[in-house]
This record gives sequence, structure tokens and C-alpha cells, in this order.
Amino acid sequence: MKKENTLNTDIRILGPCKLESHLPIRIWADGKTVRIYIDEDLGEHAEKPAHVEFESAGPRKKLYFEPTRAKCAIVTCGGLCPGINDVIRAIVMEAFHAYNVPAIIGIPYGLEGFIPGFKHSFIDLTPDLASDIHRFGGTILGSSRGPQPADEIVDTLERSNINVLFIIGGDGTMKAALSISEEIRERNLKIAIIGIPKTIDNDINFIPQSFGFETAVFKATESIECAHTEACGTPNGIGLVKLMGRESGFIAALATLALKEVNFALIPEAPFVLEGEGGLLPALEDRLKKRKHAVIVAAEGAGQHLLAQSTSTDASGNPVLGDIADLLRQEISTYLNSRQIKHSIKYIDPSYIIRSVPANANDKVYCGFLGQYAVHAAMAGRTDIVISKLQGRYVHLPLQLVTRKRRKLNICSELWRAVLESTGQGMLKGMLPNIQDI
Repeated sequence: MKKENTLNTDIRILGPCKLESHLPIRIWADGKTVRIYIDEDLGEHAEKPAHVEFESAGPRKKLYFEPTRAKCAIVTCGGLCPGINDVIRAIVMEAFHAYNVPAIIGIPYGLEGFIPGFKHSFIDLTPDLASDIHRFGGTILGSSRGPQPADEIVDTLERSNINVLFIIGGDGTMKAALSISEEIRERNLKIAIIGIPKTIDNDINFIPQSFGFETAVFKATESIECAHTEACGTPNGIGLVKLMGRESGFIAALATLALKEVNFALIPEAPFVLEGEGGLLPALEDRLKKRKHAVIVAAEGAGQHLLAQSTSTDASGNPVLGDIADLLRQEISTYLNSRQIKHSIKYIDPSYIIRSVPANANDKVYCGFLGQYAVHAAMAGRTDIVISKLQGRYVHLPLQLVTRKRRKLNICSELWRAVLESTGQGMLKGMLPNIQDI
């Protein structure tokens, strides 16, 4: 039975805000809240969807930090994603030009950069250095995976006289941010922790669409188009594309809808079967008999129930996944060969191409807002928050909310229904939950 969640949306502030802001604007966010309709599409499974109020993001009339004496730091963690440099640039430009912050330090190679033993040197992020970085993919700061001791990170923050840490990363990074904040509170330090959510899988709780996701979907469709062309170029051609998505199939689902050439979309949330009634392989055979070609898109985390389970974990602590593409290629060939059906499988894995490209125009705009609102929040003494865009409005989210769990695609949603209609794969077993699970 589903449980109704109670959401604490209170935002922590480092202390009284007594300093006048000198921003030349007339629109302030003081006292404003945004009423958001919470349902399962945001990752929450409330028994009854409800409206919840969040603190509005934006500039405040009163500041906590004296901007001209503040020192900020930026760190990027985890895998690459389109738009990271855009966020870095937005933070640097807003802090320097709007608030006259004298120093912004770039932490190299993720959380490793805080640890003296790695011997990484800090980067002085000036407007001149950051002015053109949005033209390129990746991150000018470098990145890394894996945890680092929170006490050593806070030691470095304290030694370096850093007042604000902007931390750009995914679910694991936001959990690390929470640990860093807890260490800061134990030491009674006045250091603000501001999170900017980054995940190409779009799987952070309460983040309906992360920056770079739109770019990733667009690049994924290019690979699907290539797979379709290859499949059509040979009798019984099968184009197989593996896309990112360890636990969430958002990229696979949206790319499928964008191109309309996909016949089977496989995601982690829908545990399909290979053979028998409702099996993928009989459905593929039927498709080839009727149309002589097929396109399959598989998220990397799809079909893990069909693979040997590993006890190993990667540097971020995630279970090591089995190779769904390798399994599909073997099983499809074995099945079709046993029926003497000649075929050709063309396999494409565009993962590193997708995540390494520069952001498109819409994502660049999104990244700019995230960076600006992050600086506004920091100068006003907000901490332990993540900047998010919910239903068209930018808000402050408590770190505790976004780290509760990973967001997954709801297979009872209109999005998944549209995928099933587009592909025609609704007859496959596992594409919808069992009645007792709804």
C-alpha cells in the first residue's frame, strides 16, 4: 500500500540578513512562495497528489554575506553532461558583475580537489577565463567520481576561507553535499552549500528536467536515425541503440517519442521478458516478417533481471551493470538463427558522444538561470538547498528532499503511454505494472 509523504520545504538560513543589496532591480523574491502540484511525475508517491509551497528563488533586498568580502568555490562532480560550463560561467559572471564578489575558486577534478593528498591546484575563475567556456562541452574544472571524507573537505573550505560552495552534480553528489553541510554545522561554521542538480539520466528526485537533458535527447535521436537507416539497408536489418539510463529510462523514452522510428523501447522500470507469450523475441520476429526491419532502443539499465547480478560497485557506489546490448545481440541471433531467419544487427552506443557535446540553446538559457539563482541564494545566506525549476518556476529545494531517492519513469504515466502507442509494443509483458502494484 502506498504511503502519503509529508514534505518539509523549510529552507535553512545561515543567520539574519542585515546588509542592503545594491542590485539595480525592482523585482525582489522576498516573502514569495511558489505553489507546486506534487504528483508521481516529480518522483514522489503520495497517496493523494497535493499542492506544496516552496520558497521562490531570486534576489533578496537583504543579504547575509558582504559580497565584496565573500569568497566562493565551484566544484563539478560525476559524469559529464551538456551545459556544465554554462552553469560555471553563469555563476562566475553573476557573482563578479552583479555582486562584485572578488574571488571565485574552481575546485579541480571533483571532490578530489579538496583533498591535499591528490595535489590538485585550485583554479582562479575570473570573467576573462570563463567568458568563452560555454562554447565547449565537458567541464573546465574536470570531474571525478567517488566519495571523499567530509571532514577533510571542510578542513580545506575552512583553511581557504571559503564562504560559499556551489556544488554541481547528481544524486550521489547531492548526498555528499548533505554530508559536507552536516560537518559544517557540527563545527558551527558559516559556509553556504548550494547545489545545482546535474544528471544526464534525469533521475534526481523533484527535478522534472535537469539541464543538458534536452541536448542529450536530441543527440540520441541522431543515433537512432542512423540505426534506422542501417536497418532499412539490409533484409531483416535490426538497429540496436544503447542509451544512458542506469535506473531511469527518460532519455530512451523521450528519444523514442522524438523520432517515431523506434519499434521497441526497453527501460529499467519495465522488466520485459525475452521468450514466450508477450516476449520480445517473438514480437521482433513478427515485426521482421511484416516490415523487414526493426529498431530497438535500450537504456543501459534495462533488462538487468535477465543478467547475472554482480556484487561489484563503481567509484560512485552504484552496482556494476550487466551489458544489456550484448545479451540482446546474443539472444536475438540465437533465436532468429534457430528459425533460419537471416538477419543483420547494427549496434550503436553513443553514450560518450551524447554527454560530451555543448548544450543547445534552450539548455544554455536554463543553465544561465540556474547559475544566477544559485548566486542570489548564496548571497542571501541560504544553505543546504538545490536550485530547481518546478512547473515553470524556479524554487529553493531542501537537500533532504532531492536525496530521498532517485526519480524514475512512472510506467502508469501519459509519457509511457505515449511511448507504447508510438512503438506499438504494448503487447509485451512487463510494459505495464500488475494491477496489485498500482
